Amino acid sequence: MDDFERMWADLAPVGRSAASGGYFRQPFLSAERELAAWFEEQARARGLEVETDAFGNTVAWWRTGSGPGLLTGSHLDSVLDGGAYDGPLGVVSALAALDRLRERGVEPGRPIGVAVFVEEEGSRFGLACLGSRLATGAVSWDAARELRDRDGTALGDVVEGTDASPLLGDVGAYVELHVEQGRDLVDRGAAVGAGSGIWPHGRYRFDFDGEANHAGTTRMEDRADPMLTCAMTLLAANKQARLLDARATFGRVEVVPNGTNAVPSRVRAWLDARCATPEVLDTLVGAVGRQARERAERDGTTVQVTPESVSGAVGFDAELTGRAAEPSWPVVPTAAGHDAGVLAAAGVPTAMLFVRNPTGVSHSPAESAEMADCLAGVEALADALERLGS
Repeated sequence: MDDFERMWADLAPVGRSAASGGYFRQPFLSAERELAAWFEEQARARGLEVETDAFGNTVAWWRTGSGPGLLTGSHLDSVLDGGAYDGPLGVVSALAALDRLRERGVEPGRPIGVAVFVEEEGSRFGLACLGSRLATGAVSWDAARELRDRDGTALGDVVEGTDASPLLGDVGAYVELHVEQGRDLVDRGAAVGAGSGIWPHGRYRFDFDGEANHAGTTRMEDRADPMLTCAMTLLAANKQARLLDARATFGRVEVVPNGTNAVPSRVRAWLDARCATPEVLDTLVGAVGRQARERAERDGTTVQVTPESVSGAVGFDAELTGRAAEPSWPVVPTAAGHDAGVLAAAGVPTAMLFVRNPTGVSHSPAESAEMADCLAGVEALADALERLGS
């Protein structure tokens, strides 16, 4: 397992903030591009055939056997100030798993590919799993090319794009290994588990509009302050999520004109909502939107809610999961989105493996995994690929 530890050490400093210890690996910027070049170098050193589509997605193929390919891998980008394991653990583990198969003398009966999908987090262009959505056709290039980052740069100015991706045409199954983003495996005392499915989830933009004015001379009763409407909406989302045993997070807010001594004219905030069923998701978002509009009437402001991305519930392929996983492994759901969910929704038989996260924290510098658990994950993935690749 020396290869895993060496590769993990290679990645550790790339994009890491000296101040927070978190990672800034946004798509098509220097740190993420360095990782993409590193992946291609590692793939070619193993004699793998590297294919890249017009969106920046990459698959490195071990061309053995025949028939539909078996795909594994994950992503290399991060959220802003994110953790080390979300995404890269799956990519490094996939390369190490291929090494293990070769050490065992395994000659798979079908091609095995290691995938790196771009912009999984949506941290730059705002649409999660963008690379896999483009690769599967879930999002058209005409729509995606107009997506813009916080500096106003359009995706179409960064990559050429095309109407279709050739990468997944010969893929018959996908198995993604990922660090667990929660504490289920910790509570069960298990280093490795399998996924049963992904909760439905979505991102919704709330535009609160009011009237800019002077912070000192404008009487409180004369204000049309969208920040007040926004603040109430944030509290309403928290309450509704707790009542429904769901998840609701406003993690990003933009204020115009963003001055200390000015009543804002506009506040824009993004809701991330996740629920066990689509019906509960509709109920949650509907309740938050209704309370926002009611408060806006009181504040003399307006609010508009725009769904930016919504993903339905995903159940992973039970037969594939049964063949990939050991009977003793716990099978757990996840409320986090993954490229595996996009491929599953596109009709590709899909399974997920999770590696224990002792803190249960993710999308944060505190995200972690013990090396022994990571190595157990590599062995588990190699076993799964051996069984599924025969």
